[in-house]
Amino acid sequence: MAGPDPARVHTYLTDLQGRICAALEAEDGGGRFAGETFSDPGGSVAMPRVLEGGAVIEKAAVNFTHGRGKSLPGPATATRPELAGAAFEAVSLSLIVHPRSPYVPTTHMNLRLFSATPAGRPAVWWFGGGFDLTPYYGFDEDCVHWHEHARAACAPLGPGAYARFKKECDAYFFLPHRGEPRGIGGSFFDDLAEPDFETVFAFLRGHGENFLAGYLPIVQGRKDTPYGKRERDFQLWRRGRYVEFNLLYDRGTKYGIESGRRIESVLASLPPEVRWRHDWRPEPGSPEARLFERYLVPRDWVDLEG
Repeated sequence: MAGPDPARVHTYLTDLQGRICAALEAEDGGGRFAGETFSDPGGSVAMPRVLEGGAVIEKAAVNFTHGRGKSLPGPATATRPELAGAAFEAVSLSLIVHPRSPYVPTTHMNLRLFSATPAGRPAVWWFGGGFDLTPYYGFDEDCVHWHEHARAACAPLGPGAYARFKKECDAYFFLPHRGEPRGIGGSFFDDLAEPDFETVFAFLRGHGENFLAGYLPIVQGRKDTPYGKRERDFQLWRRGRYVEFNLLYDRGTKYGIESGRRIESVLASLPPEVRWRHDWRPEPGSPEARLFERYLVPRDWVDLEG
């Protein structure tokens, strides 16, 4: 089996970072990403890009990292505990978009390659990542469109791949302490190295290329929908669930903290404004209640085998 090629993944992900930032800036119409580049003597590099205060995008972070280290942190080996402590190389692109309008969903994507070399054993590698969607007000046609692109992203691994990784996404982006999903899911994969590097790299690129095609039409169709204080308050309350998931369960957040990454970049996924309300529940029959009744329920929005 051919080994990994971190340099090719680096090139692809930095190009994708530039394309996504340009597309989001164009959609916002005025906001611009601020960028920095950090490196260390060990050869690690980080290129965070953050847009704040835009007309359409309240906050977005599109961060690239290529890390090298002598001891792989525990959260990066949740499914491969035998590799804890191994020397490693990690190449990743992680993004979050928090829109201003409550009618435009929040979205997240992470794409990464890990390569680890345990002492006295051959190097191993795997890809991980995926993308998901978190609406505040649900629309069936948006859910179908999003999942059509999640299905297309999984095509390089053949029939059955979308069904597998949709199920994993639904299971991962779930808040056990609330007993509710974070959103409507998409695709999520980890520890993926079969059948070979080229095929799985194509699968990763499938997610990168389908992300904007899945998200931007939803933004364009919803960003001008009028809203008021009620919708904004609900959006801020639901953002609280997002914060809870990222701080309590998200492996990427834990990995970033434990591997000593720049904390501002690690926490860039958090929304700029959020609200908690004690024991609040939406009024029965309201649009807010419909989010829970129809959209925060795992559902087959498209043909799983198509």
